[in-house]
Amino acid sequence: MASRIKVKNPIVEIDGDEMTRIMWAWVKEYLIIPYLDVNLEYYDLSIQKREETKDEITLQSAKAIAKHGVGVKCATITPDKERVKEFGLSQMWKSPNGTIRAYLDGTIFREPIICKNIHPFIRTWKKPIIIGRHAYGDEYKATEFTVPGPGTVDLVYKPDDGSKPVTLEVHKFKGPGVVLGMHNLDSSIRSFAQSCLAYALQQKVDLWFSAKQTILKQYDTMFMNIFQEEVDKHKAEMKEAGITYWYTLIDNTVAQIIKHEGGILWACKNRDGDVQSDMIASGFGSLGLMKSVLVSPDGKIETEAAHGTVTRHYRLYQQGKKTSSNPSAIIFAWTGGIKRRGQLDRTQDVVDFANVLEDATIQTIESGSVTSDLARLIYNTPTPPEDSYINTEEFIQAVASRLRDTL
Repeated sequence: MASRIKVKNPIVEIDGDEMTRIMWAWVKEYLIIPYLDVNLEYYDLSIQKREETKDEITLQSAKAIAKHGVGVKCATITPDKERVKEFGLSQMWKSPNGTIRAYLDGTIFREPIICKNIHPFIRTWKKPIIIGRHAYGDEYKATEFTVPGPGTVDLVYKPDDGSKPVTLEVHKFKGPGVVLGMHNLDSSIRSFAQSCLAYALQQKVDLWFSAKQTILKQYDTMFMNIFQEEVDKHKAEMKEAGITYWYTLIDNTVAQIIKHEGGILWACKNRDGDVQSDMIASGFGSLGLMKSVLVSPDGKIETEAAHGTVTRHYRLYQQGKKTSSNPSAIIFAWTGGIKRRGQLDRTQDVVDFANVLEDATIQTIESGSVTSDLARLIYNTPTPPEDSYINTEEFIQAVASRLRDTL
């Protein structure tokens, strides 16, 4: 084997939980370390380590990405009540993704990995549909309150300059209920719009944005107006790139996207993006075939797998059984970070390696060497023939063989 390719500057490696942690280690062992001489600044964000450090390690990893410019992240557990009990946690720690997104002020872009033998369920979809998800505020940074009985809930704004507070009645409760207070920031919405425009210009795809300003007449109108202001600033660049901007209501967008061929960037508010990215992933085939990248306004990135920790397969792995978990999104998390590192360092051989590894992964799938989830899509059945798929390690080794042959 030829000498390893030198990567100039560090990449922040963020480890995770359960089956994705196992696959992460295999991808690193078989596909990354043999070929790259790279300084990986390692952070363990397993639920056990987050408990041990009182979640301080999550913030440390975010600061490391801000410092070095590139991070690659494995899927992590966001604990619910059952997980708190399972791991004996002192509290229900927040989503690591949410902490990192907030620190980097980032926008999440999710895009399907297209393979010739994996056909979208939506027959009109011919090109990737990229979801740009705002990653701050709204329901994800909300304050909730369970109303115990009759009473009034008010929304109060107290100006720092000492002027008269503004009080708005939310609801006069006649019995028990629940109430939610959420917010967003002009600066964060503007960063979101700027990031989406920059990404659309880079990818040369039309930009759509959708919200529901007919219902949230002030909240969503602010999003709509800020997007339009940023679009107006970049009209010349958009015309030169041959791309357009379209705003419409979220329900109309959902109706239109089903009939569209793709090749667009669909910008969504936080919760809309959470829901619609899963819909797009499923429509194209699988969350296991979905790229995910968090981009800050100043170009820092963190790449990750769009799916969760694959708990069901991890239980089988713990029993010593072979699983057919799909590591493709994990491979593309690594290649996305490696590619960006090479672009920032202006080392074309590093970028080329990432492209070759991506091609090797797609070619492996297109050759018919697939995991069980992809076999289900190819054979259009929930129970594909047992000889139609291979286990996780065999898939990674098949990619490694193709990678060796290419290099």
